[in-house]
Amino acid sequence: MPGKTERLTRREREIMNAIFALGNRASADDIRARLTSPPGDSAVRVMLARLEKKGLLKHAQEGVRYMYSATISPAAAKRNALEQYLHTFFGGSLRKMMTALVAEERWTDEELDALKAEIDRVRRERKNKS
Repeated sequence: MPGKTERLTRREREIMNAIFALGNRASADDIRARLTSPPGDSAVRVMLARLEKKGLLKHAQEGVRYMYSATISPAAAKRNALEQYLHTFFGGSLRKMMTALVAEERWTDEELDALKAEIDRVRRERKNKS
């Protein structure tokens, strides 16, 4: 799957998010309408072509317009985004990232209990696999 894990710019990631939000099928105009401070039409088309070259998008012609869709699943895109975030802000350390997230003061006791329960569930599954 070469190319699919390439780093995306903020705008490229925003385009991918827009495509997923639009049901994984959208025209350049549909995508542009969802972007914050949208660039010009030709700039959006250049970015779409770049994402196609990276292997992340494909298009199909419908009448006079192209309809774009992602070549990866939303789950794979989310995983790639998290990996990029992990490397950019935490030097690749998952432990540092999770510690920073858990240390946030906005968690309720119920949310922290749910996180602990999920950690316990994963531990049990790992023991059962051993």
